[in-house]
Amino acid sequence: MISLNENAGVVVEKLRAAAEPLAVAVSVLENGATVVDAGVEVRGTLEAGRLFAEACLGGLADVQFHQLHLDDLVLPGVEVNVHCPVLACMASQYAGWAVNVAATETSKKYFAMGSGPARALYRGDPIFADIDYRDTATTAVLTLEADRLPPPEAAAWVAGKCGVASARLVLLVAPTASLVGSVQIAARIVETGLHKMHEVGFDIDTVRSGFGSCPLAPVAADDLAAIGRTNDAVLYGGRVWYTVETDDALIESVIESLPSSASSDHGVPFGELFSRYGGDFYKIDPLLFSPAEITITNHRSGRTFHAGRVDTGVLRASLFA
Repeated sequence: MISLNENAGVVVEKLRAAAEPLAVAVSVLENGATVVDAGVEVRGTLEAGRLFAEACLGGLADVQFHQLHLDDLVLPGVEVNVHCPVLACMASQYAGWAVNVAATETSKKYFAMGSGPARALYRGDPIFADIDYRDTATTAVLTLEADRLPPPEAAAWVAGKCGVASARLVLLVAPTASLVGSVQIAARIVETGLHKMHEVGFDIDTVRSGFGSCPLAPVAADDLAAIGRTNDAVLYGGRVWYTVETDDALIESVIESLPSSASSDHGVPFGELFSRYGGDFYKIDPLLFSPAEITITNHRSGRTFHAGRVDTGVLRASLFA
């Protein structure tokens, strides 16, 4: 049995062992929970972001940096090779856990978007109704996208949901507007396409491998601007390749709906869309949230299917504005 949390723990140890050169800070809360600050009160590094992303993927993927050539645009980027796509991406990396802890007498309300292998212990978000996996580890690793470090109350709340002792919990934290934030969001490129497959009714259990590339968004001045840039990197510069085992007709029935270009909101920088809809994510067409290009090879028939395109015009407007 694969343990996502135990695998992630091995990656976390690399972060802890090189905390100083990686510009991260490791601390232990009063209840014993470990917090790895990867961008809130420290600057972080590209390598810290790479390890952060691999931990979020439950240790079941390789994340590397490469120069990406997107038509006439050359950008630094992330490449992700995922070994067990459903476990790594959907049971672990998908940001499906809203960590929302009420204020107490000693701490303010705490909110963060949680992802990573601890989700497979908690199994609290709806997607686990379609994933036949439950981790049994006695340790938990959760990554948090937030601009505040979690108080002990938040750590205790997460540990309780996961059924582990607080001293056996590790929380990795990075804001969207940080170097690590840019890396770990770009590294979600395979997960983004896999989630889109699930949303349009394609059987993701037929996916055998996933590979993706995504531009590395320049760090923005604040989280709101960073949300725009990091989303645009995926929507207009992300490319994914999957190998599946299924019937060609099933791929043909969904392929055109998989890339971001299937959305009526496609072609507008995400920050502009976000403002247009009053800052409400749920008003944005859900078909938009996917990579720019998707290629699927059917191992059963040997045929390859492709849809979508990169859009360097929107990328230039977003990343270099």
